[in-house]
Amino acid sequence: MAEITASMVKDLRERTDAPMMDCKKALTEAEGDMARAEEILRVRFGNKASKAAGRVAAEGTVGISISADGKLGTLIEVNSETDFCAKNEEFLKFVSDLAQTVNENNPADIEAVGALPLRGETAEAVRAQLVGKIGENITPRRFVRTAAQGQLFSYVHGSRIGVLLDLVGGDEALGKDIAMHIAAAKPKSLDASGVDAALIEAERRVAIEKAKEAGKPEAMLEKIAEGTVQKFLKEVTLLSQAFVKDDKLSIEQLLKSKGASVASFSMYVVGEGIEKAVVDYAAEVAAAAKV
Repeated sequence: MAEITASMVKDLRERTDAPMMDCKKALTEAEGDMARAEEILRVRFGNKASKAAGRVAAEGTVGISISADGKLGTLIEVNSETDFCAKNEEFLKFVSDLAQTVNENNPADIEAVGALPLRGETAEAVRAQLVGKIGENITPRRFVRTAAQGQLFSYVHGSRIGVLLDLVGGDEALGKDIAMHIAAAKPKSLDASGVDAALIEAERRVAIEKAKEAGKPEAMLEKIAEGTVQKFLKEVTLLSQAFVKDDKLSIEQLLKSKGASVASFSMYVVGEGIEKAVVDYAAEVAAAAKV
């Protein structure tokens, strides 16, 4: 049997908001598998236990650069240690310049970004100088560079959510509306074919377990699970989502009415998937007082 440590229980508690004892029981049942334990808690407590999936736990900002003809665009995320740094004008200028040089030079991956030309130096040299000046670690985390089939549109919400949209047909107003919708509704993919199979299977398992606990007949379990999966897909795929400005209209219907289609989209939420260390200052002071 896997050893269930206090740190594992604490981590699951932070991920789910479930009671400590339930977290320990779930980890024991899952033999230490954190993802499976979170799934077990979702069955018991509902979707509250999946809050960590979208939790932003790091600071920084997104930058977007689109070529003058709207055919080539880059979305990049650069992390910092604090929100104070993320609002610094020099930091924001660095992110903006970095997005532009990535768009112009097409690096192979995020590791290659440091060698790109920037302000007569390399991007890494400029980054190192900024770190020395601000006194915080600054790290380019990820980027996506898109060659459009149609026209590129973008939307940035509060510098923390960035969207790059490739719209075929339609007009500027439609492009801006759909990019804004993506930032608000946060779809996982364009349609069901782009949703991770593991996510779909997890929804199915949770639905079956909840139905069993509710005493539903064995013969109904698959039908219930399929209904849950279809509802999930409708909520997380762009084309099926209700338009944020008119919930009687799906994005697919909106596009059709304008003779347009979405070739692709990318969205970054700053710090998504990164766990930020929480400093317990009271505990530190108490510990220091005992020395």
